[in-house]
Amino acid sequence: MRPEKKGDPVTSSHVPLRSQRGVYGISVTSELTGIGPQTLRLYERRGLITPTRTGGGTRRYSEDDVARLQKITELVAAGVNLIGIGQILQLEAENAILAARNAELERLVQSEVPDRA
Repeated sequence: MRPEKKGDPVTSSHVPLRSQRGVYGISVTSELTGIGPQTLRLYERRGLITPTRTGGGTRRYSEDDVARLQKITELVAAGVNLIGIGQILQLEAENAILAARNAELERLVQSEVPDRA
């Protein structure tokens, strides 16, 4: 559902962006989001959220994860089921990728076409 993270900060030389770095344990994430730990685990099983893991397997949630959980909470409150939420999140991710590609193509076209004055 969400684009996979490129490596675990504990086991990889890849250093994720600050917003992607898993820093919150499940209890802190539960407090921050108002979502119970069991529900967080359910969302993970359903593929709606993918926290990073420490070398010992402990879940670590990032700022991006917390924002995603807030979006999930809004969709649940609107009456969307978990399958629908997964599809919405997938489409939003794909849309963001396409928008970035479109912006890049526009930039390339602008750099190729001389200004007409």
